[in-house]
Amino acid sequence: MGSQVTRDETQLLIGGKWVEAGNGTYGITNPATETLVGQAPDASMGDAADAAAAARQAFPAWAATPVEERLALLKAAAAAIRAKNEELVPLVIAETGATASVGSRMQVPISADRFDRYARDIRHVQESMLPPVATAATPLAPGGLISALAYRQPVGVVAAIASYNFPLTNMAGKVAPALAMGNTVVIKPAPQDPLAVIELARVLDEVGFPPGVVNLITSEAPEPASALTSSPDVDMVSFTGSTAVGQRIAAAGAPTMKRLLMELGGKGAAVVFEDADIKGAITAIGSTWAFHSGQICTAPTRAVVHRSIFDQVVDSLAKFAGVLKVGDPTEPETMVGPLISAAQRQRVLDYIASGRQQGEVVAGGGCPDHLGTGYYVEPTLITGSNDMTAAREEIFGPVVVAIPFDDEEEGIAIANDSEFGLYDYVFSGDTSRAFRVAKLLRAGHVGINTAQRNMDAPFGGFKMSGIGRDGGDYGLEAYSEMQSIIWAG
Repeated sequence: MGSQVTRDETQLLIGGKWVEAGNGTYGITNPATETLVGQAPDASMGDAADAAAAARQAFPAWAATPVEERLALLKAAAAAIRAKNEELVPLVIAETGATASVGSRMQVPISADRFDRYARDIRHVQESMLPPVATAATPLAPGGLISALAYRQPVGVVAAIASYNFPLTNMAGKVAPALAMGNTVVIKPAPQDPLAVIELARVLDEVGFPPGVVNLITSEAPEPASALTSSPDVDMVSFTGSTAVGQRIAAAGAPTMKRLLMELGGKGAAVVFEDADIKGAITAIGSTWAFHSGQICTAPTRAVVHRSIFDQVVDSLAKFAGVLKVGDPTEPETMVGPLISAAQRQRVLDYIASGRQQGEVVAGGGCPDHLGTGYYVEPTLITGSNDMTAAREEIFGPVVVAIPFDDEEEGIAIANDSEFGLYDYVFSGDTSRAFRVAKLLRAGHVGINTAQRNMDAPFGGFKMSGIGRDGGDYGLEAYSEMQSIIWAG
C-alpha cells in the first residue's frame, strides 16, 4: 500500500474567518486501508445558520462587483488549484479510494478546468435583446414600439451540497458558475471525504474572494445540511446525490420556494444493436467497473443487448471483468479500487445477492480473496431480466446487469423502463438509426458509440434523475433568475 496520507482539519470558513466547528471533529477513513486519513470539522446547526447568514450579508456587494473582477478571481483560483496538484491528488485518493488514474486525471485537474471555464466572459449569457414589438394603445398604456431585454440576475445564496464520489470536481462544477453569476455560496461536501474540499475553500479564501462570498461547513450528521435546505437565508440548493435525499431537499425547500438544481440517481442503459462495434461497446460498459468502481451516476450499468450477440457480449464482458486489477488505488496498474465505506460495500453485496436469486451471476459476485482490508467488491456481471432488483435500483458499485432484447422496439422499451433517466447509450454501426433511437430514449444525456462527455453540453436527468441542467453556459443559466426589462421607444 502506498505511503499514508494524513490531514487534520478543525475549522470551518464562515464570513471570511476560519472558526472552530461547533461539534468538534470526526474521523475520515481511508476506504482502501480502513485507517484514519485524519479529522474533519463537525459543524453544528448554529454553524450552518451562521454560514447562511454570512452569505446573505455578502450577497449584495458581490452581485454588484464588476464581472471582470469576479472572473479574475475564478482565474486565480484555477491557477492555485493546479499549483496544489501534488498535494491534493494523494489526499483525494486517500479519502475517496479513487485509483491513481482517476485521482490524478479526473479529480484535481478537472476541478481547476471548471474554474477556468467559468472565468470566461458571461455577458453573452447574462443579457439578450428581444425584437421590438409595435403595440397598439390599451387601457393600460399608450401604444408604441415596445422594446425588451432578457436579463439574468444571480439567484442569491446558493447551498452547494456535493456527492462523495468526485468531491472536488463536483463541487467546482457548482461553485464556479454560481460565483461567476454573482451568487454567494455555502459549500457542504459529503461527510465521507470533505478534506480536499476544505482545501478548495482555503484556496478560494486565499486568492481573495471577499468575506462571506464563500463559506464552508462540514459535518458527519445530516442535520447541518438539512438546516441549509430550509434556511430562509438560502435561495437555491444545488445538490448531487441520491434520489431519496433529493426528494427530502425538495420538500424542505418548498416552503421558502428554493430554486433547485439536482443531479440524482441513474441506471444507465447501453443499448447494443446487432451491428455494433462489440469491442467498443465492451470498453464503454466495462467503465462501470474500471471508472471509480462503479460509483458514478452516469455509468452504463444495464447492458441491453440484441439477442443475436447477447452470448458473445456477455462472454466478452466476463473476460473483461476478470482481467481488471482490483487493489491498492495508489498503484498505477490498479483499475478497480474500493467502495467508499463498509456500509456501501454491504449494500452492493446485498444487491448482488438479489441478482443471484433473480438471475445469474456470471462474473465476480463477492469480495476479492487476496485483499484482507479495504471495502472492495469484485467487478460483477449479472444476467437476467429488467424486472430484477439489480436492474431497477441504483447500486453505485461495480455491477453490470446484462439483458437481452429481440427487436428495436423492445430494446428501447427496456431502456426506458426505469424510474431513472440520467445517461443512456446507443451502440450501432448505423449512425442514422443510433441518432433516431437516441431521440426516443427518456434520458437527459445519450452517448452514441462512446462513453465520452462534452463538458459544454447541458447535463441533467429526466424523471427521478433530477431537476435542471448544468454544464457550459447552461451552468451559468442554472444559477440565475430571468428578468424581463421592458421600455417604450
